[in-house]
Amino acid sequence: MDAAVARMDEAEQRFRDIEEKLLKNNEAGKKREIKTKEHNLRIRETSHSLKRNNIRIIGVPEEEEREIGVEGLCEQIIAENFPNLGKDTDIKIQEAQRTPIRFTKNLPSTRHIIVKFTKFSGKERIMKAAREKKS
Repeated sequence: MDAAVARMDEAEQRFRDIEEKLLKNNEAGKKREIKTKEHNLRIRETSHSLKRNNIRIIGVPEEEEREIGVEGLCEQIIAENFPNLGKDTDIKIQEAQRTPIRFTKNLPSTRHIIVKFTKFSGKERIMKAAREKKS
């Protein structure tokens, strides 16, 4: 009889130990999820700050850029569409490039141009001028 009671006590102790381990694992899993969410938020914020100076130009045929290059084409587009901003020396293009080709069978379109300005204020001025011209 004493052996059966000892076995029961031992089984109960094992059961308690397993429950404690499960609680610790659940807490660690929750902490891991919280840290993952925080890291994803930081990555998203960093990504947005890197893309902050970018403007995407859509619908420019690729033949036009072969003569003067992508950056020259962007400067030409800005000068044509916004003559008052073309004289502004504060707006400088840091980099301009075409997006990679995406194979969509339904929508054959030209590749977009992504223009990165040296300062966010340059993008703001162009966007403001575009909104004014649109309305």
